[in-house]
Amino acid sequence: MSQLRITGIDHTGVAANDVEALADWYCDVFGYEKWFKHPKPVWMLKAPDGTLLEVMPKDDTARPERTTWTPGWSHLALRVENIEEAIAFLDTKGVRWGGSVINAIGGGKVRNLFDPDGNMLQILERNQLP
Repeated sequence: MSQLRITGIDHTGVAANDVEALADWYCDVFGYEKWFKHPKPVWMLKAPDGTLLEVMPKDDTARPERTTWTPGWSHLALRVENIEEAIAFLDTKGVRWGGSVINAIGGGKVRNLFDPDGNMLQILERNQLP
């Protein structure tokens, strides 16, 4: 084999204050399903497209303040078919928004929000990629 071939992103991971509560939130708000539980406790949640989200317990490290542009992994962007419908639904869930709808880099529309632990998420409406 002369080259490593990546087929896509398997999962992202988030360290939670309360693994059960945050896993439940992602299932309730974004339609993930609980797929596998490790006794640590760690939940692997599955999205409708088969991608995974790992929810694991946090350690005692203090959470640094960050913006979208702070070095390191910044946010998790979740693609939606219709951003206005997604916003209306998320409003019924009482999410905390991090700004208004703006143009997404590369095309489309995006809006920032935060999960109950303060992790930055984005919902993003984008045409299919070529």
